[in-house]
Amino acid sequence: LPKLNPTDKQTTNPGPAVAATASISSIFFPLSFKAFWTIQSIFSKWDLAASSGTTPPNSLCTSVWLEIILERIIGIPCSFSEIKDAAVSSQLVSIPRIKGFLFIQIVFNNCTIPIQVRNDFFMKKKITIGSRGSKLALLYAQKVKQKIIEVTNFTDQDINIEKISTKGDEILDTRLSDVGGKGLFSSSIEQELQKNNIDIAVHALKDMPAIETNGLLTDTFLERTDAREIVIINGNKKFKDLKKNAVIGTSSYRRQFQIKKIRPDVSCKLIRGNVDTRIKKLMDGEYDAIILSYAGIKYLKLEDKISEIFSIEEIIPSAGQGIIAIQCRENDEDMISMLKKINHKETYKRAHAERNILKILEGDCETAVGIHSKIDENKITVEAELFSLDGSQRFYEKKSDKLENFRELGNEIGQILKTKSNNSYKR
Repeated sequence: LPKLNPTDKQTTNPGPAVAATASISSIFFPLSFKAFWTIQSIFSKWDLAASSGTTPPNSLCTSVWLEIILERIIGIPCSFSEIKDAAVSSQLVSIPRIKGFLFIQIVFNNCTIPIQVRNDFFMKKKITIGSRGSKLALLYAQKVKQKIIEVTNFTDQDINIEKISTKGDEILDTRLSDVGGKGLFSSSIEQELQKNNIDIAVHALKDMPAIETNGLLTDTFLERTDAREIVIINGNKKFKDLKKNAVIGTSSYRRQFQIKKIRPDVSCKLIRGNVDTRIKKLMDGEYDAIILSYAGIKYLKLEDKISEIFSIEEIIPSAGQGIIAIQCRENDEDMISMLKKINHKETYKRAHAERNILKILEGDCETAVGIHSKIDENKITVEAELFSLDGSQRFYEKKSDKLENFRELGNEIGQILKTKSNNSYKR
């Protein structure tokens, strides 16, 4: 009976919304168990006596009554009765009130109260989700919240989304690689997680550094949405119809080099800010076109703004693009256990395969690398392209392997690209 284990207690260091219950358990559970097994022993003996005719069958009825109560109160089917025959079954239609029946009921209900209190208390704790404050980031957090509600007993009121300002949101006139890299979007949220001010953090996986922050764990991923890139053009033209030397808005070296493969004549200009801000700058005439991820546009329901969707063959997206990642403390066993319920298995494998390439490359925000994977039954295929610092050289690799080798495949491709490039992608 694992639910009734008297040694079960909180061994982690939960956040403010996750209260420990070890003290309650340590007081009540030993008493509950003594009473519980004493009652079982008594009724087992009564059963034998009843079957031999030395005790009225009513006691056997009481034993079966105990089984029913136990199953109804704590959801564990048990069998105390050694013998159940038709005669006894017929008597259970109306359970008799034998002497002491009320006393047994009171004792038993009191024995199960600590179990019910503990279960209700644990299942009704609050969860605080940390998220960036942008419209898109909050939609990601809301998606995670909904997934948790679907697989647990938590309600909408039990889960709070905490908006956290990040340096990446505050610094809007400089390229990220010049002021600290991808960590600018996640470090402030991670600090709140480390301080136990939030219970989990929600990120766009493509915005996270390749190396995990000490003490934290990013191992849960929602099902991937479309990973492709899109272009929004002022006047809703096709990309090939853009005027010569058109100005393209992007903050990514990867996108810049990939776009120039398709249209060498275009000029790329830095653009920062959330999706709405970038679209406004486009409409104000600061740019002729802007490149964005399809996933973000879908979440914001702005598909009508899309001028063209690039295929994976045309533009290989960033590692983890289109994936929502959930991060928690690595010693928070309760959260880890809960997050496993919402982890999408296929996306989990793709995320780790792609990010393992980044880890081998020791890539940062300045590393111009596109990585994408796909799974076909029991096979995983990963392709990646890496550019030199100035974009003049391109190194490409594509390999497949058994699905179970997803991590090793990522490591292998990362090592091949590192060797091919001779570190020309790093300063």
